Amino acid sequence: MEYWTRGHIIGHGATAAVSVATSQISGEIFAVKSAELSQSEPLQREHKILSTLNNPHIICYKGCNISVENNKPIFNLMMEFAPKGTIADRILRIQLDETSIGYYTCGILKGLEYLHSKGIVHCDIKGSNVLLTELNEVKITDFGCAKFADEAAIGGTPMYMSPEAARGEEQSFPADIWALGCTVIEMSTGKSPWPNAAATLRRIAFSGESPEIPDFISGEAKDFLSKCLRVDPKQRWTAKELLRHPFLDEFRFEHLEKIEDNTCSPTSILDHGIWSLVEEEVLSETPCEVNYEDLSDSPMERIKELATNSSGRANWEWRESWIIVRDSEK
Repeated sequence: MEYWTRGHIIGHGATAAVSVATSQISGEIFAVKSAELSQSEPLQREHKILSTLNNPHIICYKGCNISVENNKPIFNLMMEFAPKGTIADRILRIQLDETSIGYYTCGILKGLEYLHSKGIVHCDIKGSNVLLTELNEVKITDFGCAKFADEAAIGGTPMYMSPEAARGEEQSFPADIWALGCTVIEMSTGKSPWPNAAATLRRIAFSGESPEIPDFISGEAKDFLSKCLRVDPKQRWTAKELLRHPFLDEFRFEHLEKIEDNTCSPTSILDHGIWSLVEEEVLSETPCEVNYEDLSDSPMERIKELATNSSGRANWEWRESWIIVRDSEK
């Protein structure tokens, strides 16, 4: 994209920040993840993988460039904008029922099946790395830890790491399946899959335990999780096998739409202040804190809220704070 306008930051990590952006040519709204060029090696690695992918359940790659802002070269990775935020955002606001959990799980698995067919391990599947579009499509995002299966690197978020990865042995496709199981527990309970963050990594690595499966979920859901959370990676089901599990057979998409319509999920750029995408360092565990207030249904009132709110949401105070960006090569 040659000319685009950078808006306010909607997520950030140790080396990169995510902003909402608008094309000056087409008016398209997208997300841009940016880092100073001198610190952009992780982001360039993410670009290398994401730019090769094309699947309905993977966040869409839009391009990249190097811009100069405040006399500093900036590496920019452009991606699809998903206005309804992450699954982690969603479970902070409402208790998901099993119909919704089944739908989201199926979308994540379809994305994982595609990645694994390409020889790619995501390495950091969790609720905060799964986005929802305006049409409720499930999109895996944040490929900062992703790698090819034959690479030796190990990374991700400790709470979602498989035992073999926590021991530093290997991190291949079964590790993503373990993380998926942890994410299903996260969606079911609204909590971390493990109760004690401080002692988690050693416990995962050497105790031979798996996260506790909630008592209140259905028998099919429990059986599904038992296939994901087998300590021996060779015994875990693959993404393809799990997509045929009975737990995913009977979710009702019509019911999901009703749930979505009755909540305060963002439905347009006016609601982007409750959208969060957090890049995390390898082996980091930084929870995403979002202030969820009641949102007005009136566009005029919503604009007024955005213009006056100082609690962390974007301040849409005219366009003086927006940056016009063009490719440094132009």
